[in-house]
Amino acid sequence: MNFTRDEKVDILLIVISTISVIASFTLSLDYIAWIAVILCGIPIFKECIEGLITEFNIKADLLVSIAIIASIIIGEVFAAGEIATIMAIGGFLEEYTVNKTQGKIKELVKMSPQDATRIKNGVEEKIAVKNVQVGDILKVLPGQSIPTDGIIVNGETSIDQSTLTGESLPVDKTKNDKVYSGTINLYGSFTMKSTKVSQESSLQKLIRLVESSKPENAKIVRQADKWATLIVVIAFTAAILTYLFTFEIIRSVTILVVFCPCALVLATPTAIMAAIGNLTKYGILVKDGEAIEELAKVDEMVFDKTGTLTYGEPKVINITSDNPQEMMYLLASLESQSEHPIAKSIVNHYNNDNLAQVNDFKMHIGKGISGTIGGFKVIAGNKELFELESIELAQEHEPESGEIPIYVAKNNRYIGKILLADTIRNESKEVLRNLKRLRIKTTLLTGDNEKTANYIAKQLKIRNVKSNCLPEDKTNYIKDEQLLKHKVAMIGDGINDAPSLKKANVGIAMGSIGSDISVEAANIALINDNIEDIPHLMGIARKTIRTINLSIAFALTLNVAAMALAILGMLNPIEGALIHNIGSVIVIIYSTSLIKYKISKKDYKKVKKLGVTKSLNKSIT
Repeated sequence: MNFTRDEKVDILLIVISTISVIASFTLSLDYIAWIAVILCGIPIFKECIEGLITEFNIKADLLVSIAIIASIIIGEVFAAGEIATIMAIGGFLEEYTVNKTQGKIKELVKMSPQDATRIKNGVEEKIAVKNVQVGDILKVLPGQSIPTDGIIVNGETSIDQSTLTGESLPVDKTKNDKVYSGTINLYGSFTMKSTKVSQESSLQKLIRLVESSKPENAKIVRQADKWATLIVVIAFTAAILTYLFTFEIIRSVTILVVFCPCALVLATPTAIMAAIGNLTKYGILVKDGEAIEELAKVDEMVFDKTGTLTYGEPKVINITSDNPQEMMYLLASLESQSEHPIAKSIVNHYNNDNLAQVNDFKMHIGKGISGTIGGFKVIAGNKELFELESIELAQEHEPESGEIPIYVAKNNRYIGKILLADTIRNESKEVLRNLKRLRIKTTLLTGDNEKTANYIAKQLKIRNVKSNCLPEDKTNYIKDEQLLKHKVAMIGDGINDAPSLKKANVGIAMGSIGSDISVEAANIALINDNIEDIPHLMGIARKTIRTINLSIAFALTLNVAAMALAILGMLNPIEGALIHNIGSVIVIIYSTSLIKYKISKKDYKKVKKLGVTKSLNKSIT
C-alpha cells in the first residue's frame, strides 16, 4: 500500500497509542494511557468542537468526547485511552477508504491543439488556435490534430475520432464532411473551414463536461453519525436519570462509556475495506468507499460498446475465395505496407513473416490500397475503388451491419474478399444475462451508427440502445435517468466516456485499455478489462451494505444491553469499555468475512425475494 505523509503520521500515532493502552492494562499503570488520550483524543475533541461551532453538527464524536472526559474525571484514564485509540483506528480506516480522486483535466488540456495553419489570400501562416475565427480556412497535414470544429472544403482523409465518439475504426472523410477538434488526421492532407472558435469546439466542450459533471452521490458517512443525535439523547438522558435516582456518578459515567459507539463507527469502514480487498483479488480497483454504497443501489447499468462489450479492434471473421491461401498471402503482403488499423489486423491474422516484396505501393484515401507483387497488380479495398478500376465483383450477399468487407483483385480480376468486424467479447452475453437476473436494466450507448448499434444490441439481447452518441448525449441520457430516480452505473473505456463516468452514480472504467482520463474519472477500474466480474462486483456491493446494517443492529443491541447493566450497577467503566470493545471485535470479524465472498445462486434468489418495483420490471431488458 502507498500511504501519504499524513497517513503515515496517523498510523504512527495509532501504533504508539495502542502500545500505551496495552502497557497501561498489563502493568496496571493508568498514567501510561495518557499518551493515547493526548495523541488520539485531542484530534477527536478538535473535530467535535469544529463540527459544533461551524455547522452545529452533532455526530458520534460528541458522545465519544464526553465519554473520554467523563472517564478522566472519575480517574479511569485507561478507559479514556482505550476509547480514544479505538475511535482513532475507526476514523483512519474510514478516511483511507474515502479516496477523493480528481480527473486528470490536464491530460485533456495537453490534447488541445495549440497551433493552426491558416490560409489567407493564398498565403499559409502559423497562428495560435485561440486566434482562429469562424470562417477561417485551415490546412491540416497527416498526423496533425485538427485545431477546431469545421467542414472539409478540399481533400480526402481518414480521421481517428475515438477521442470523441469511441469508434474503434478511423472514419473516412471527404468534401463537405464535418471534422472535430482534437481528433487526429491520419493520412491525407486537406483544407477545412472553421465553424467554431477554439473555446466552443468539441474538445473544449468535453473538457468542460468532465470538469462540471458531478456524481451527485451522497458522500459516504459513518453509519454511526446517522444515529448520533438519537444516541447522544438516549445516553445523556439515561446517565442523568441514573444519577438522579442513585446519586452514583460511576454508574452515569459507565453508561456514557458503554454507549460509546466504537462498534457502530467501525461497521462501515471495516466492511468496505474487506469488500475492496476482495475485489482487488479480481483485478477490480475501487477508488472510494462511497462507490460500494452507491453501487448497491444501482438499478441500471449503462455500457459503452467499443472496448467494453466488444474487443475494440477489427478482426478477420470470414474469408471467401477459390484460393484463400494465395489471396491471403497477396493481401497480407500488400497490407503490410500500410499503417491503417484494418491493415494491421489483416497482417496479424495472417500471422506469417513470409511476405512478398511490394512495389509501386499506393494508398487510395478512403477507398483502399494497391501495389505490384511478383509482377502482378494487386488491389484491395471497398466497392468504390473496384468501380473506379472497373473491376467486376462476384454477386454476393451484402455484409451484416458492423462488418467491413475488403475486396481483393489480382491483375484487375476479382479473386475474393474478407470480412472484418469489431467482435463481441466472449463473456459479454453471460454478463448481461446475470445482470438481468440481478434485476438490473442494461443499456447500450455508442458512437456507432444505428445499424451497427442495433446489430450488436440484437446479438447481446439489449433492447435499450442509443446510437450516434457524442459525449454530451451519453451524459444527458444518464442525467435524464437520474431525474427519473434511477441509480445509474456507467461502464466505458475511452476519453469520450469520461464525462459519463463522472456523471453516473458509479463510474466503472476498463483499466488497461482505457485512457488515463476515463480511469481517473471513474470510481472503479477493471484493471484486467474483465467485465465477467461485473455481477460479482454488484453482488459484493449489496452484500457489504447488508453486512453493515447487520453490524449496526448488533452494535446497537449490545449497547442497549450494556447500558441496562450499567444502570443496575453491574458494570464499572473499565468493564463497560471491555464489553464494547468485544462488540467491536465481533463487528470486525464479521465484516472481514467479506474478503472470501463470491457471488452465488443464493444472491440471485435474494433479489427475487426482495422484489422490485413494477416500473423497474418493465424496464428490464
